[in-house]
Amino acid sequence: MDSLRDLYKIGFGPSSSHTMGPQKAALNFLEKTIGLPVEKYYVELYGSLASTGKGHLTDWAILKTLGEERTEVVFKPEVVYDYHSNGMKFFALDINGNELENYLVFSVGGGQILELGKQRKGNRSVYELNSMKEIIDWCKQNNKKIHEYVETIEGKSIFTYLGEIWEVMKEAVESGLNNTGILPGSLKFRRRAKMFYDKYLEAKDFTTLLFACSEAVSEQNGSGNKIVTAPTCGASGALPGLLYSLQLYYGYSDEEILKALATGGIVGNLVKENGSISGAEAGCQAEIGTACAMAAGACAYLLGGDVNQIEYASEIGLEHHLGLTCDPVNGLVQVPCIERNPIAARRAYDAAQYALLTDGIHIITLDMAISTMVETGKDINSKYRETSIGGLAKCAMMYK
Repeated sequence: MDSLRDLYKIGFGPSSSHTMGPQKAALNFLEKTIGLPVEKYYVELYGSLASTGKGHLTDWAILKTLGEERTEVVFKPEVVYDYHSNGMKFFALDINGNELENYLVFSVGGGQILELGKQRKGNRSVYELNSMKEIIDWCKQNNKKIHEYVETIEGKSIFTYLGEIWEVMKEAVESGLNNTGILPGSLKFRRRAKMFYDKYLEAKDFTTLLFACSEAVSEQNGSGNKIVTAPTCGASGALPGLLYSLQLYYGYSDEEILKALATGGIVGNLVKENGSISGAEAGCQAEIGTACAMAAGACAYLLGGDVNQIEYASEIGLEHHLGLTCDPVNGLVQVPCIERNPIAARRAYDAAQYALLTDGIHIITLDMAISTMVETGKDINSKYRETSIGGLAKCAMMYK
């Protein structure tokens, strides 16, 4: 598996695969064409990247990077590669329209981009252990916790990085809690986080605080502000919302929160490695389901769970999102995306509480749930995998 630095990324919403990934690809192509007599850039967006590209600001990210005055973006949703639905091809043309360079690349989730044919699974560049079973066995053999396994592999510097990640997460929560108004886009979505937080201040109810904080980050993402992929932009609210709430309500130290981030990060890394964190590939189970699993594992650690209970909490978080569709209305990362984050955060908290009532022994393991998510994702019709042509997206337009 890759480093946690490749899972937790600081960037700008609304979508890691549709905004961050294409922007990174555009920067790569810009670098590839330095020194060439480029008169114009021509970019084709394929599959899901084309279907919801407008709402996800894909074209805006590319135009901003390559230059609006010399770039044309064309949407071709009918073109779908088996490698991944989020394909794009860049062309550099000279003054006569002759092709100077091209670049076919795919945004595979969480802001990661890969070229056609590049290996996506079985990567042992940083972590040799690629299953939760192997990690649990290692922890038991060495009398270590999961965050200590992370430190053993990545060194103490990983916690310096996670400290930076936590600061951005807190900033996203606090900014969201202090913002009001309407999010950009056709839905005219009204911010609710501050309203929720005001109600928390009156009642001091933990669930209300949890909803407010998770909603705050998701609204920041939906308006294109700075967030952390956890594991994606669209699912960026559940984990920081839960951790911020636990710290504020119960007084956990930053040091403990960073250990929780490392614990949840391993869960997200396992899904990324053995499953998918791309809504275009496997539906929202891959995004919000993974976020819930990460948050559940992190929460179980903070509540004092052992490695088996942490694994069980994470499994519950993922299992009960299996089959969830990705059907954003009007292609915006707002409805139902924003609402799903606070609901997933609460489910993560419940999963952790449930797991800690047990001895950690259960039938379905996290590794099994990840494999099932992959199988389920393949069976989900493409209408429900971030194309906005079915499901809630279609129903909402019928009642517009």
